[in-house]
Amino acid sequence: MNTLETKFYNAFIVKDRWILYLKGLGVTLEIAVAAGIIGIIIGCIIALMRLSEPKNGRKHTIWWYIATAYVDVIRGTPSVLQLLIMWFIVFSSSKNGLLVASLSFGINSGAYVSEIIRAGILAVDKGQMEAGRSLGLTKAMTMKEIVLPQAFKNVLPPIGNEFIMLIKETAIVGYVSLSDLTRTASQISSRTYEAFMPLIGAAVIYFIIIKILTLLLEALERRLRKSDNR
Repeated sequence: MNTLETKFYNAFIVKDRWILYLKGLGVTLEIAVAAGIIGIIIGCIIALMRLSEPKNGRKHTIWWYIATAYVDVIRGTPSVLQLLIMWFIVFSSSKNGLLVASLSFGINSGAYVSEIIRAGILAVDKGQMEAGRSLGLTKAMTMKEIVLPQAFKNVLPPIGNEFIMLIKETAIVGYVSLSDLTRTASQISSRTYEAFMPLIGAAVIYFIIIKILTLLLEALERRLRKSDNR
């Protein structure tokens, strides 16, 4: 009889298939972490470019136009299409799917992170910049020593949410021949001729990982609120 126990056994136990799920999860997390780091670096740069102040009576700086174009293009096109462009066009001679996927998702995440960081900086009272300048600090030093540390507390929770979204978005890396958690479940499904247990199993694993990260993020937010009330 094809019971749930039998389906579970075929999907996870036979030929140590549970190891394949762990390897797929490892690929998923590896891409998400690498892309998250790349996204934060790009996001900081793009945010500062969009906050650059024009001179000589201009409305915006050239850096603002470049950064805005980048954000508009990335946010205006599907992430799966960006991944395929990176794989088949930009890095067509490369077979390193892990690198391509990390760069693609990192570049994609950078556009969203830049808006989070920009909003966090703008949320800091303008008087903080004026206070730093009155103490003899340059604009760059004031931004680094006074504004950014305060903005960091504002942007940390939403950046955590962005990382959670990044983990789920990596489910499309099967397009570049990477065996992440989703593709592993699909491959096992094709071997067992049973879709229910492999796909539900992968969904449960995703849920557990996301739930753990969500709880950690909520704990961090509570700690930040306590520090603000001191």
